[in-house]
Amino acid sequence: MTKDLLILNARAIDPATSLDAPRDLLLREGRIAAIEPVGTLAKTAAAETIDATGLVVSPGLIDIHVHLREPGQTWKETIATGTRAAAAGGFTTVVAMPNTIPVNDTVEKLEWMLSPERSPAVHLLAMPAATLGSMGHELPDYEALARAGAVGFTDDGKPVLNTDIMWAALVAAARLGLPISQHAEDTAQSPSSGINAGPVAFRLGLRGMSIEAESSIVERDIQLLRDIEKVEGLRPHLHVQHVSTAAALDAIRIAKSQGLHVTCEAAPHHFTLTDEALDTRVLCGYGVQSIPYNTNAKMNPPLRAEHDRLALIEAILDGTVDCIATDHAPHARHEKEVEFERAPNGITGLETALGLALRILHHEHKLPLARVLQLMTTNPASIIKLEDRGNLKVGSQADLILFHPTTEWTYNAQASLSKSKNSPFDQTPMLGQVQVTISEGRIVHRA
Repeated sequence: MTKDLLILNARAIDPATSLDAPRDLLLREGRIAAIEPVGTLAKTAAAETIDATGLVVSPGLIDIHVHLREPGQTWKETIATGTRAAAAGGFTTVVAMPNTIPVNDTVEKLEWMLSPERSPAVHLLAMPAATLGSMGHELPDYEALARAGAVGFTDDGKPVLNTDIMWAALVAAARLGLPISQHAEDTAQSPSSGINAGPVAFRLGLRGMSIEAESSIVERDIQLLRDIEKVEGLRPHLHVQHVSTAAALDAIRIAKSQGLHVTCEAAPHHFTLTDEALDTRVLCGYGVQSIPYNTNAKMNPPLRAEHDRLALIEAILDGTVDCIATDHAPHARHEKEVEFERAPNGITGLETALGLALRILHHEHKLPLARVLQLMTTNPASIIKLEDRGNLKVGSQADLILFHPTTEWTYNAQASLSKSKNSPFDQTPMLGQVQVTISEGRIVHRA
């Protein structure tokens, strides 16, 4: 049983209710029991009182795209270590991807992952595989998985390339009111090389991934939405993961204007860095020190050119992008310290997401603080249909964070709570440090 917790003198920002005002909050039995003007709750008895003067209190952050590596690759990460890193970054709900060993594609595997025995520090959800074994040939039992707690389906890391199978997946998920979350990459057209096709790849002598490899799959899937609405009379929900190109964003923007149910996410590394981080010999943008063939900046989709980075920021500013998701992808040091083409794709991201979003989007591009938080709370909650999380409403789960929005700090990858330290943002300046993270009324992180 959680103890009563009182938070006084905070600046409360709740995008779900358009609240931005000084407030006191009372948390009781894991829920928000009261949120009142400052001074109203000052004499309320509680087991602990936090003076939040100078701090923002907001809903806890929600990340709908993380890799926790358990089961099967626990030398990289476990659910316990990954969710502790999430708490340090201000996340109170995370959604685990299915590319574990074995792949999460049955009720038994899903229940194992979501069991309290995994010791998650924050609220853990999961998207099981869109196809059995993520092999792209046959659908698992979506209905049974939905009853067991699935919040969507994805073969993340492997795109669903077969058009008939993608049609079937969208239809089956639509009947359950759940999204298909697609990793948009035509692997037949371009390799998963971890580097963008362009001048940097040419300098390094590497074959890069083309823009069209991403945009062509997005365009195909959007056409499937149109066709399914006409033929099946359903309204499927396509969620496009980690969009990295202007071409894909243009397709998504048009689809939204036509009323199709398509959402998408942006990863902080894609709106912060370009592919120059893989080869620059000196300090490059935002204090990131890069080296040739820098495997800690190797990911899929890869870092793109400046044109695409700016297009992604513009899409965030104009509302085309629905949410920010980290694609937290931990790998052990020895796995990254190999030749570039042999190194696995992915970087850690849970502890740097808010700091990068506030620095790049809020400070540099003047996106209002409430909009940044909307991209990391209300909107992801809406995508996976969480009604009592991602807001500060009375009765909702007491998932929230306290942070100082103007505090400058430097990220130290070696001090990460993740098992893995594979980040291109080591020693990078950040903005807005999390002071306290509260999950279901429990303090799970304190700076």
